[in-house]
Amino acid sequence: YVGCDLSWQKAITSTPKKVQKGTCFMRILVDADACPVKEIIIQLAKQYQKTVLMVCDTAHLLSYPKDSHVSIKVVDKGMDRADFALANLANTGDICITSDYGLAALFLSKGAVPIHPNGFFYTNAEIDRMLFTRHISRELRKQKRRYPGHIKKRTAKQDMQFIQALTTALTASKQSSPESNEAKTVLR
Repeated sequence: YVGCDLSWQKAITSTPKKVQKGTCFMRILVDADACPVKEIIIQLAKQYQKTVLMVCDTAHLLSYPKDSHVSIKVVDKGMDRADFALANLANTGDICITSDYGLAALFLSKGAVPIHPNGFFYTNAEIDRMLFTRHISRELRKQKRRYPGHIKKRTAKQDMQFIQALTTALTASKQSSPESNEAKTVLR
């Protein structure tokens, strides 16, 4: 962690705010190939006693202690291999972390709760617009049109927003019971 901002660790140890009962989440699935919040996910999952399944391809090998609540599934290297594996593994009520809009759409269709690493929930109301914007951006790249700028460094504020979103989902999970027949879409 040399040179990294670890201010998010203080937020994890604080008591989360209560939310209404809702979906009973089974586990946390992570698109781990380029996920900037893996350590935050592990800390919060441990706090809420949830299992984590990280999926990556052979170009992004991960390792965590064997006694950990974290499992790693490594798939062959290839375009969207990890995404398709995650989509096949997702179930209703799973919390799924991804920055890929297409994968988020698949998670939504399966009844999972996708969260972006920047701390917002993907919703059915917004996913079509997001996919269309991604398509337009891809077309502009094909035409070699680029906007000036670069990818900005991740900030502590983004980490805090992610902690808040994941805590909201995990708190809703903790307050629900698997036998509950109450509304399943409190976070949408």
